[in-house]
Amino acid sequence: MTAVSARQPTGLTNLAAQARLAQDGANEIPRAGKTSLLGIVTNVLREPMLALLLVGGIAYLLLGDLTEALILLAFATFSVVVTVIQQTRTEHVLEALRDLSAPRALVIREGVHLRIAGRDVVRDDLIVLGQGDRVAADAVLIDAIDLQADESLLTGESMPVDKSSETDVPVEQRLQPGGHGRSCLYSGSLIVRGSGTARVVATGPRTEMGKIGQSLASLESEVPRLQRDTARIVAWCAGGGAAVALVVVLLFRLLRGGWIEALLAGIAIGMAMLPEEFPVVLTVFLAMGAWRIGKVGVLTRRASAIETLGSATVLCTDKTGTLTENRMSVTWLWLPSGEITALASDGPIPEGFRHLLENAALASAVEPDDPMELALHKAANAGMDANRPSELLHTWPLRPGLLAMSNAWRWGNVLKISAKGAPEAIATLCHLSADMQSALTDAVEAMAIRGIRVLAVASATAPDPDWAEAQYAYQYELAGLVGLADPIRASVPDAVAQCRSAGIRVVMITGDHAATALAIAHQAGIASDQVFSGAEIADLDADRLSERLKTVNVFARIMPEQKLRIVQALKASGEIVAMTGDGVNDAPSLKAAHIGIAMGKRGTDVAREASAIVLLDDDFESIVQSVRLGRRIYDNIRKAMAFIFAVHVPIAGLALLPLVSGLPVLFGPIHIALLEMVIDPVCALVFEAEHAEDDIMRRPPRDPAERLFSLPMIVWSIFQGMVAFVILGGVFIITGHSAMPEAEMRALTFFALIATIVALILVNQSYRATIRGLIARPNKAMLYVTAIIATVSVLILSIPPAQSLLKFGSVAWSDIVLALGLGAGVLVFLEGCKALIGLNIGKQRKTISWIPR
Repeated sequence: MTAVSARQPTGLTNLAAQARLAQDGANEIPRAGKTSLLGIVTNVLREPMLALLLVGGIAYLLLGDLTEALILLAFATFSVVVTVIQQTRTEHVLEALRDLSAPRALVIREGVHLRIAGRDVVRDDLIVLGQGDRVAADAVLIDAIDLQADESLLTGESMPVDKSSETDVPVEQRLQPGGHGRSCLYSGSLIVRGSGTARVVATGPRTEMGKIGQSLASLESEVPRLQRDTARIVAWCAGGGAAVALVVVLLFRLLRGGWIEALLAGIAIGMAMLPEEFPVVLTVFLAMGAWRIGKVGVLTRRASAIETLGSATVLCTDKTGTLTENRMSVTWLWLPSGEITALASDGPIPEGFRHLLENAALASAVEPDDPMELALHKAANAGMDANRPSELLHTWPLRPGLLAMSNAWRWGNVLKISAKGAPEAIATLCHLSADMQSALTDAVEAMAIRGIRVLAVASATAPDPDWAEAQYAYQYELAGLVGLADPIRASVPDAVAQCRSAGIRVVMITGDHAATALAIAHQAGIASDQVFSGAEIADLDADRLSERLKTVNVFARIMPEQKLRIVQALKASGEIVAMTGDGVNDAPSLKAAHIGIAMGKRGTDVAREASAIVLLDDDFESIVQSVRLGRRIYDNIRKAMAFIFAVHVPIAGLALLPLVSGLPVLFGPIHIALLEMVIDPVCALVFEAEHAEDDIMRRPPRDPAERLFSLPMIVWSIFQGMVAFVILGGVFIITGHSAMPEAEMRALTFFALIATIVALILVNQSYRATIRGLIARPNKAMLYVTAIIATVSVLILSIPPAQSLLKFGSVAWSDIVLALGLGAGVLVFLEGCKALIGLNIGKQRKTISWIPR
């Protein structure tokens, strides 16, 4: 701690600070309460899909079928563990990221400088600020020396703004972030130049950042469509399974007599048709999807958002820090002679332009934090004279009447002054002629059209090492113009192109100037010939705004509440909206969007907690990977659902066929349990690990109104199952009327059914790929499952007690070949049908437009 001189303010006493802390609470941004481990588990157990697994397991225990009960309970346990681990990891990462919005602060209390935690700052505290400090609370400057603040987290503007302890700006304008010469500092902003002392006027939820956080409470998160669709499917299938089981009981009693036998037959068919695979597919696929997407640097706060992202039709993105790198770079140089050059990021500096860049760097801070000055230093270091001045003597900061600053350096026995600032200010210092003034103006306008920030640079020398009071005392010579741009991320153009190919419209929403916004949009590949401003939006009602949104993709000078209006208007038009952002000003629209995507490195606490997905590496390219993965997850869920529908047709058919044919009953509960041990791992492992379709990023998003099960998919699934049932049923009837013993007939039909199940897996692994294509990109999970099925089949055939338990007879090699041949026949026939009819269930927009909702 450091003592303060008697002339400086002494700040609050420690007792007063403690009282304020108790009265106002900690200086923390409002956020949802941290979810405990017990809370996470409780939320998972409340999911109706997982509850169905647990209830089904308990039901099987009551029925006395321990094997099936243990299978269901094992799946329930696995789903709980995976989901809890994923959500716990998410909470831990978010807690660590909170440090970005909880800076430490240097305060003056009882005349002593104290470094305290940002959460302990209270109202009326005096905070001491210097270059590189992050402001811990909203405050008003009482003393400032050449102070500049980066308020881009609030305003979206990448350029720092000057701050002053004395201002003539009206009070109501001082309270708005952004703008030069204002005395208010805001929580979360960064001091990039100068120093000062400020009095805290608001902490925690009363800060501008906190107010935006509080506004999120009135917005409700979207209920995942997939969850609603799956719940509807589960209810439908459960009801259908119960009805079929009741029919079996009645048919058995009427045709064969005996209620006990009829009840056992009903239990067997009920077990076969109980839809426990559906919740397994939903919970496991989304949990594993969150794990997979986490491996590429994307944190999912709600796993279902990944699936929703795959259906996004509009991606609303901020400019600063999202499309751009939030750092300035020198892109254009202009000399008074009329020479101009475009500067590559790592290219050489032309000889004639080195003097310009050298003076631009000398007019900047020696150790800058300002992105603009960092860019000037970087560019100048490539060609700066080794004998450049090294001792800074004096700095003339920006003043309201002269938007230029100068640094005076000792250079041998003379004084070297370098100045930079607004072109009109530098022109005044240089006393330019009319012709030169006209040439300068033309050059500035040419750069401004490209959305480039323009600085003029000048230099002067003086024999007297004692510097003057004002910059006007020297005879400056114009060195030229420096054009700076906030470059777009290198991966953005390709990411935008992929979004366009995938039918996703990219909309840029920024608080920056229209010219800059349009220039960045063109560089990023966002199609737009016009810019819509916040002032224009303010004059439109909701209907007219929705109409304009159909043709405009770039929005500039947008206030936070207008971002929210844009998102809500897009949603009202039926779009599935994804919104990216990193600043506090993005938080309401992140929460209102179907999918909020926050930046992890630079983003604020409010933005992260309002989002469903956090990009840990702030890489825009990760959004495209998330879209790809979301579509892949949804595709694989549909493939698994189609397989479940298809595979239950022959199982149910073979369970019912003996009742109407008079032949012996084929399967009892233990056979069904064994089949479920094949079907369940296939759903949970094979289809979840299936590769993405080749055209996954070349097709439009699926219709937002479509249901998980479309009519074409249901028809195709039932058709597959009926083909398998007709072939297997034919074999069963033929062998049943032959001399083959009942036990051998049961074994032959069972293993033929296993071979057919494998065939149905291969058919449903891809919408279009042939068997040759699947072999070219093998699914390791499928290889493992097939090997396990083969091993278990061999063990059953070779272990007499297993055969006795299952009531199987000895199977001849010819019967094994027949079973495998039946499976191969089903595979070849269905693959031929798939190619013949041009199965198109992967492109839902084209196949379900006529289907009743």
